[in-house]
Amino acid sequence: MTSAWVEPPDWVRAHAPAKINLSLRAGSPRSDGYHPLVTVFQAVSLFEEVTATADDDVRVTVSGEQADRVPTDESNLAVRAARLLARRAGITDGVHLHLSKAVPVAGGMAGGSADAAATLVAVDELWGTGASRDDLLDLARELGADVPFALVGHTAVGTGRGDVLTPAMVRGEFHWVLALSDHGLSTPAVFGALDRLRDGAHVEPNPEADVAVMQALRSGDPHQLGEALHNDLEPAALHLAPRLAAVQAAARDAGALGVVVSGSGPTVAALARSESHAKIVATTLTLAGVADRLLVATGPAPGARLLP
Repeated sequence: MTSAWVEPPDWVRAHAPAKINLSLRAGSPRSDGYHPLVTVFQAVSLFEEVTATADDDVRVTVSGEQADRVPTDESNLAVRAARLLARRAGITDGVHLHLSKAVPVAGGMAGGSADAAATLVAVDELWGTGASRDDLLDLARELGADVPFALVGHTAVGTGRGDVLTPAMVRGEFHWVLALSDHGLSTPAVFGALDRLRDGAHVEPNPEADVAVMQALRSGDPHQLGEALHNDLEPAALHLAPRLAAVQAAARDAGALGVVVSGSGPTVAALARSESHAKIVATTLTLAGVADRLLVATGPAPGARLLP
């Protein structure tokens, strides 16, 4: 029995989530400069949306928050994702990618990686390449350390560069207030500051998973998780952006259960008791004037997927 030929669509939409790091532990740098990581990712309900439309070449346009800060040349991670899939699948068609931004640029929440993950899902459907999820994960690892998690979503432990993922057991839902800054932080600069701050200190070359965070996730207890939040990069981010200390202090004063810089920053994630408490924390931080923008989100959220 043969299946009927289906004409490929003219356009496809997909989205992928932002991430926060509930725990991030960084080992001493290897000879290639990379720091071995063990991190616990959680995807949150803040999505990058990609619309892929058939075109003669691969090109990108951008709208939404901080769109003017997103490159539209070959350095754009979504463009690289489309070209990589095209090469692997032997596709000569082009695609117009329109990125609708909701995740802060250079905010430590992997917005560019979410663009790439959503693009892989969208162009696979648009071009009918029939790639498996494992095929897309292999491509994601080539594109960047955070791209695989944006593809998978939910909550996971990342090792290596953060790109080798193991799903984490999670009970319930967690409510986050995200304090955003219009001034991003460079990830290489933050790791460089980390090494300078650690100069002379003993650092385990291969860190281990954060047991306290994993236990809190399994229990579904936000109080326990708030106490366990941890980020080895936080001192470096605060060194480069001292203003973040005021954000953290204001969040704690507002009753946040825990506060952590997400990834390389400068986004600060504050854990609330409930959805209504998250709104109270966000309002308090807005009145304090310590952040450029405030968002409320929940986690875990699903990974990259097609939209109707």
